Amino acid sequence: MKTPHYRTSLLSACVASLLGLAPAALLAEPVGEISPLPAAQPLPGQGYPMELTQADLFRFQALPAYSEPTWVTELVEQGKLPPVAERLPREPLVFLESGMPDGVGIYGGVFRMVTGGRPEGWNYAAGKNSGWGGTEYTVAECLTRTGPLTSIRKEEQTPLPNLARSWEWSEDGKQLTMHLIEGAKWSDGQPFGADDVLFLWEDNIMDPRVGAWASPGTYGEGTTLEKIDDSTLRWTFQDAFPTQYLYSMAFFRMCPGPAHVLKPLHPRYNDQATYASYANALSPSTLPVVTMGAWVPVSYTPDQMMVLRRNPYYWKVDEQGQQLPYMDELRFKLSTWTDREVQTVAGNADYANMENPSNYLESIRQSRQPDAKARLDFSPRILGWSLFLNLSEDLGVSDDRERAIRQLNRELGFRQAVSHAIDRDALAQSMVRGPFGRPYAGGLYPEGVVDEDSVAFYGYNPALAKELLAALGLEDTDNNGILNFTSGPAQGRDLEITMVTPDGTGEKAMAEGLVSMFREVGIKLIPLPLQGAQVDAALGNGSFDFFIRRNDSEYIQPIQLAEALAPVHSKTPYWHKGTDDKPQQLLPFERELVNLINQFTNEPDLGKQLEILNQYNRVFTENLYHVGLVSMPGALILSKRLKNVPPGTPILSFQWAEDAIMRERVWVAPQDRLEELMPGKLPFVN
Repeated sequence: MKTPHYRTSLLSACVASLLGLAPAALLAEPVGEISPLPAAQPLPGQGYPMELTQADLFRFQALPAYSEPTWVTELVEQGKLPPVAERLPREPLVFLESGMPDGVGIYGGVFRMVTGGRPEGWNYAAGKNSGWGGTEYTVAECLTRTGPLTSIRKEEQTPLPNLARSWEWSEDGKQLTMHLIEGAKWSDGQPFGADDVLFLWEDNIMDPRVGAWASPGTYGEGTTLEKIDDSTLRWTFQDAFPTQYLYSMAFFRMCPGPAHVLKPLHPRYNDQATYASYANALSPSTLPVVTMGAWVPVSYTPDQMMVLRRNPYYWKVDEQGQQLPYMDELRFKLSTWTDREVQTVAGNADYANMENPSNYLESIRQSRQPDAKARLDFSPRILGWSLFLNLSEDLGVSDDRERAIRQLNRELGFRQAVSHAIDRDALAQSMVRGPFGRPYAGGLYPEGVVDEDSVAFYGYNPALAKELLAALGLEDTDNNGILNFTSGPAQGRDLEITMVTPDGTGEKAMAEGLVSMFREVGIKLIPLPLQGAQVDAALGNGSFDFFIRRNDSEYIQPIQLAEALAPVHSKTPYWHKGTDDKPQQLLPFERELVNLINQFTNEPDLGKQLEILNQYNRVFTENLYHVGLVSMPGALILSKRLKNVPPGTPILSFQWAEDAIMRERVWVAPQDRLEELMPGKLPFVN
């Protein structure tokens, strides 16, 4: 162990006054010790992502001829459906074989999934969710797409075209002209075009009485959208080249619903409608669903099963002209999230995201059996748990103890002490034995978008933690093993800190270890178990000392929610919120983070964006903006039947993996097909 460095603080008296601590103790202040982040260990069955260019993946192109499953052609011959060429856009989206791990597919079969979600309804334009676990990505197609970027090399990870096939910026960067696919149709055969997007914008996003997934501010205050013609839109922004908005035009924010269905249900166009009736108009039992997605929900039995069949008007094809999707039926068993993993490992479903580390070892054991039906594909460690110290000086403070804790939280020396008190290797092993967990310093994941050398890591060093706490004037004055405040309003009181602990397996496992580790350095940590709405309330009103939870996705791919990475306004981050009455009091490094995030969001060059993110991560981790605990891999549980699943796809990156694996391209060999529940069923046809 290195000897800690010491520094003399000219502000020690002021700090001591704020904390109610002894000034003399701060004259020689130890400094936290930065060490290299421990190397990542290889994972069993780890897949490594493809590194394609965008040009390898797809292009928009008219092909000489198109085809479809034989049974669909029979419906065409019976006069029940137009020929496939008439159902496709002028230039469909063509998936290229160069981007397919197993090549061009063969028609037929069923894709089975299990979900713990339930659909609220099909009006996703008005903010209703359509079930989660994969159903939502099935019914909603958006202007851009980001999920498949996990297969694209890092320097080209900019939003992919989708319903918007191309776009160009004006010379001053304040206007974006966007070209939609021409001649595409909804699943009921009605044309798709600019009016659908304009309805989403004007009558949902811009209407404050509609709870749309996006808000006017999502794309910058003062932004406007206008229709140029049926396949052309023009955005006008206040800032120049706000390229990050293209990420926000992907799932779920700019996914237009069918205006020809929804407009007559909207209060602006129907005197008999209310905003509540509009939002709830398309109930889960309103079937079949009008969608631009690859499959159409046609049957829904509450708490049992949802069946989706191929969309006869789907606007994507493969390089040979085969209209996608390859599989005719997609179905969801409606169960629980835990059952999702169990059923897929057992071979009763084809796909699941495994994100509960306590299940890893047993799932690996089962997947290695000679008759195993499923395989595991582990991805990088981008599931991270952190300890969030409330940095708000007075928001949610109700007594002197809480006020004293907030002042401690705002001291870098205290945050360093907290980090040095934590044995992250032990925490990782408490979640799952083996090489899975890795110490996590906080901030952006080094196995994600940033470089390893951007990480400042304060590793396990309880002796140094004690010195840092002593330098803050904390002393065990009553010999009970817990440090005391030695002056100020909390004088004589034990250093007791409550930690909000959500009801998650990882949080509960680590909370027990943290209690013991903190006790070793003289801190009494008191877990406060909360669930659901209680957790949201604590975050919302700032009524917590510490908070342990799994990070959100902005630490994986920050471009899609960069505002959450720094206090760019009073609502972020959730561990340093402010109100008009109790505004944020930003620390100097927080202002630096705000500057870096503003640079990042306004920088159009992807290479320069990555440089800024590395700078950001260094400032974040040096100052311990939150205290990282452990990062874990996720794994895709995949039926061995499935072909064309990109290797190494993380369960969550730009989007959840249900979107990243591009299910419309996934296929099964004829000998591996399973019986369909609704063979021959084609939505809106028979």
